[in-house]
Amino acid sequence: MSVFHSLRPRVSDLVFQFYGRPLHPELFDILASRKIQREHYQVSLRITRTGHVITWESGGFFLTEVTAAAEQALPETRRLLSYHLRGEHTATLPCQRVNYQMSFQVETLPPEIFLHVHDEILADGGKRGLLHNFQPNHRLAVAPLGYIEVEARPDCLFLSTFHTFPEENTIVKSQSLIEKKV
Repeated sequence: MSVFHSLRPRVSDLVFQFYGRPLHPELFDILASRKIQREHYQVSLRITRTGHVITWESGGFFLTEVTAAAEQALPETRRLLSYHLRGEHTATLPCQRVNYQMSFQVETLPPEIFLHVHDEILADGGKRGLLHNFQPNHRLAVAPLGYIEVEARPDCLFLSTFHTFPEENTIVKSQSLIEKKV
């Protein structure tokens, strides 16, 4: 196994999951984190070796979105969605007090386009959001990135995530919306 794969699994070995509960942070290899507090909710953002863990909490009600290795032992209790990271998927779920919408896309690009998009994510991540730049496996290699951008409003939260996999020329993008029910 190369050093790269010990840093980050292959995209085909990952899953996108959504829970109606919090998950213990000890389950994940957390590389960067940030909390955002709003009047009616708080959000914990975590970039992990396999992608991200985002937990939204309001008055004891929790939602958690995760990208993780398929073989990682995560609880099944209150797991509401689970998809292998392949192609594109969208879903909408009404939860107790909010509606949750998500979409993700796995995109493999030609090398020159991948590098351009990768550099744009790196430049934007340096200005806003939560960015983690992995260490490359050698000094001339392109390092994987994990990036979470948040737009937090009083009654809704919009999340965009980008995870790059340079050895596969692949970018995993997701968008999620948590919106208070009217």
